[in-house]
Amino acid sequence: MTHPSHYAKTQPDKIAYQMAGSGKAITYRELDELSNQGAHLFRSLGLKAGDHIAFLLENRLAFMEICWAAQRAGLYYTAISRYLKQDEIDYIVKDCGAKVVITSPQCAAQVAALVSDAPGAPLFYMLDEPAPGFRSWDREAGSQPTTPIADEVAGYDMLYSSGTTGRPKGIKRAHEHNPIDVPNAFLKLLCEKMCGMNADSVYLSPAPLYHAAPLRFNMMAITLGGTSIIMEHFDAEAFLKLVEKHQVTQSQLVPTMFVRMLKLPDEVRRQYNVSTLKGAIHAAAPCPVEVKAKMIEWWGPILIEYYAGSEGNGVTVSDSKQWLSHRGTVGKAVVGSLKILDEDGVEVPTGQIGTVFFADAPAFTYHNDPEKTQRAFNDKGWSTLGDVGYVDDEGFLYLTDRKSYMIISGGVNIYPQETEDVLITHPAVADVAVFGVPNEEMGEEVKAVVQPHDMAQAGKALEGELIAYCREKLSAIKCPKSIDFAAELPRTPTGKLVKRHLREKYWPSKG
Repeated sequence: MTHPSHYAKTQPDKIAYQMAGSGKAITYRELDELSNQGAHLFRSLGLKAGDHIAFLLENRLAFMEICWAAQRAGLYYTAISRYLKQDEIDYIVKDCGAKVVITSPQCAAQVAALVSDAPGAPLFYMLDEPAPGFRSWDREAGSQPTTPIADEVAGYDMLYSSGTTGRPKGIKRAHEHNPIDVPNAFLKLLCEKMCGMNADSVYLSPAPLYHAAPLRFNMMAITLGGTSIIMEHFDAEAFLKLVEKHQVTQSQLVPTMFVRMLKLPDEVRRQYNVSTLKGAIHAAAPCPVEVKAKMIEWWGPILIEYYAGSEGNGVTVSDSKQWLSHRGTVGKAVVGSLKILDEDGVEVPTGQIGTVFFADAPAFTYHNDPEKTQRAFNDKGWSTLGDVGYVDDEGFLYLTDRKSYMIISGGVNIYPQETEDVLITHPAVADVAVFGVPNEEMGEEVKAVVQPHDMAQAGKALEGELIAYCREKLSAIKCPKSIDFAAELPRTPTGKLVKRHLREKYWPSKG
């Protein structure tokens, strides 16, 4: 395992990244030169190791070029979801302290109003032909040397995950000033040892690159000397067609993608040869047992599931053989050791449900939120993402609930508080609860129950008005798909919302 700059010398003309739709590609030599130019530009702007950049881009080659430029310049790089609204983007840019923000014409409308020449404001760059107010990334980076900067040091991604306050929080690892080729131990284990990824691999990336797993797997594929095919957007049949066309060997998916592929007509699924696939990694959301069983029956025992957060504080992994004999498991710990604790912080016996903690695992912090960071750790230094589950007598973990009613829709984490904070500001709303309800394709969808000031107003007209109101202020994925009305929401005498009393009505009974 090494850095792609090594392969620029040993296999310079091999394709590193290729876009699935357009066919545009860059070789290892070109990736090395472009990332060197980006690193030189960052240094010329005064950025040093430990500084931050942010970018808002669609899936395209430049996305990965910029990541590698930041990585070899020792920077923290924050990829921002292109589905966020202007206020959400502005918050992340300010919170991470980005000194440079990079976007594209396709995403420009979301950040144009943020451009400022005020003292301390970030420099805003645009790919391709820049709009007024933006500097040209292509021209300025293109004028820089293609050789490495003198002070190369490894940088890291710092991605944002929503918190209980409703505002997203950056997940930050300590800057260790490592050489640029120091490996990520977990990704090395998962990709190289369990999935068989190597220099002969063809990796197919079907998801938005701003998510943690797609970003990191796309970097790992190139770190190992393989080729990555990046889909501009996911389409079930197109995915299968690409597997056959490029003889894809590995891919990383989310359960929603499995569902969509399984819903294709049998004659469509059968016409594509997927026998070259050696490893299908999945995570981000629980995979229904029936869906996973059907995928293993179709693709063979090549599915590998892992449980982890962007925090990187611990990891469990299950291959298909293990899963078939422990259906529903998310695997055994491979980073850190599992601890299941009760509400008093005491370890519970095997098979008993409690909060999932990891001991002896990497530390992390939530950027600019020491209180949230402190809440993630106990007095022994064990950390949790807040998930609930149990461990069987063989050490396999099973998750039984979600952290603080977090909604996972299509592999995307959605936190209800932010949506509730918007809806409660509408004049017609007296109280509101937001939570996830079952959705066959997406796993979950966002649901709201509203207590209106006047129950006489409850109905389709108010439902439509509230959904539209929410969509004006938040990205559509965070907004409710439907709204029900109640004369009163269940709250304790101290004012705490008992959300489970509402949520249970929409979920099938487990008894």
